[in-house]
Amino acid sequence: VDGYSGYNQIYIAANDISKTAFRCPGALGVYEWVMMPFGLKNASATYQRAMNLIFHDLIGKFVQVYIDDIIVESKQKEDCLSHLKLSFGRMRKHGLKMNPLKCAFTVTAGEFLGFVIHQKGIEVNRNKTKAIMETKPPLNKKKLQSLLGKVNFLRRFISNLSGKTKVFSPLLRLKKEQEFRWNEEHQKAFDEIKVYLAHPPVLAPLSKGKQLKLYISASDSTIAGMLAQDDDNGIERVIYYLSRMLVGAETRYTPLEKLCLSLYVACTKLKYYLRPCDVVIFCRSNVIKYMLCKPVLHSRVGKWALALTEYSLTFEPLKVTKGQVIADFLADHSKETKEVIYLTTKPWQLFFDGSKHELGTGIGLLIIFPEGIPTKLSLTTYRGYSNNETKYQALITGLEILKELGTRNVSIQGDSQLVIKQLTQEYKCLNEKLIEFKT
Repeated sequence: VDGYSGYNQIYIAANDISKTAFRCPGALGVYEWVMMPFGLKNASATYQRAMNLIFHDLIGKFVQVYIDDIIVESKQKEDCLSHLKLSFGRMRKHGLKMNPLKCAFTVTAGEFLGFVIHQKGIEVNRNKTKAIMETKPPLNKKKLQSLLGKVNFLRRFISNLSGKTKVFSPLLRLKKEQEFRWNEEHQKAFDEIKVYLAHPPVLAPLSKGKQLKLYISASDSTIAGMLAQDDDNGIERVIYYLSRMLVGAETRYTPLEKLCLSLYVACTKLKYYLRPCDVVIFCRSNVIKYMLCKPVLHSRVGKWALALTEYSLTFEPLKVTKGQVIADFLADHSKETKEVIYLTTKPWQLFFDGSKHELGTGIGLLIIFPEGIPTKLSLTTYRGYSNNETKYQALITGLEILKELGTRNVSIQGDSQLVIKQLTQEYKCLNEKLIEFKT
């Protein structure tokens, strides 16, 4: 069901009418809008709030509303008329007018917001893919931007789209005086997108009350994710693909930070899916588990961890591939995974320090990857530790992080000779509290 000139059905508040005044040329004068016109900055939000208020008790049951587009869905054929009667009764009560030429009833499939909705899920509109398939190789930067605009409209259906289109980035950065050259590398990437869109996946709608699964990945230049959920038959189905390029300083983040950024971006983008549900995070590297369980209060990783506290997140390592959906996602990110997991005999380096202050104790860690990449972490605890106990806690925390990373070869350094000498058994530990930390 589609609204008939939807915005023009809402009255403007008397105090705000003067804000919509406009002047006509010549002697026609100055006019003001009494009904809400198209083009106002807050018109869409105002109309959506009105629709949410009108259908508040029906939305989520059998009514879905996006601005002036309404879907009345029924799983059983005998419920269709009763649902329509309730919906149209609500429209009549509030004086909403619908466009009969844009309405369709008792259909099993239909176009909504540019996508095809049917009982199997959400599918790409074939007219959208046809426009991309029939597009010729672009001859200039403007045509390339137009092509990527068409592709980006379907990005939720395409796994790791940013990775597939990153070869076009140098062409998009060309200046006017620079020559536009479309070579074999660009054509190969374009052909891969065409092949993918020839048989795009059918996405599943969100089922309320069921656990969600979020797969994340990161590479040198891109981050990506996939949101999935098990259907009634226990088959895992994709709900949403997302990806984006790393820009500026993000490309210089450590692999750990890139994975954390991938989780943060995915949760921010999919917040309306994730907030009401329990979410399991799947990733090759267990470092995400540390960020979820022990949020760092300093640095950008700490800010991301703090922002994730509004979600119900748990972590599971990605060990076994279950189903074609995950296999396809991992195939798209096979190169990225190899770059994140380090297989090397070079030692990691751990520098630890701890001190006591008025509010509690502070812990500082510096972890240096075998490739020489440093990562700083800071933690604050509110337990009444002594200085030596705090240094032991700092060392234990650092070792827990390295254990989650699967590290066995570690070089440990710290400012406490007491702790180090006791660990190497050069000094004998006699303090009962320190013995507990040591064991």
